Amino acid sequence: MAAYVILDVTVNDQAGYEEYKKLGAPTIAAYGGRPIARGGKTEVLEGEWRPRRMIMIEFKDAEAAKRWWGSPEYSEAKKLRHASAVTNAVLLEGF
Repeated sequence: MAAYVILDVTVNDQAGYEEYKKLGAPTIAAYGGRPIARGGKTEVLEGEWRPRRMIMIEFKDAEAAKRWWGSPEYSEAKKLRHASAVTNAVLLEGF
């Protein structure tokens, strides 16, 4: 069953976040992931949630997504993201 990593990111340091993207993006494909949406316009349809920068990444299953999330390659990029942004992230199993 496909699985999706969905992130809502508030960037506090644009230069640092750009470095994160350079380091993090290649790790997605290395673990079989595929970006579905990244940084596009969002529109709130209901509720109080005010997302900032949304990213959705598809993996073949939840285990593949978790391997990527916990990988040594992505952990280096994650440090940059933590230093330059505040993130909420979920793993959603799909169809």
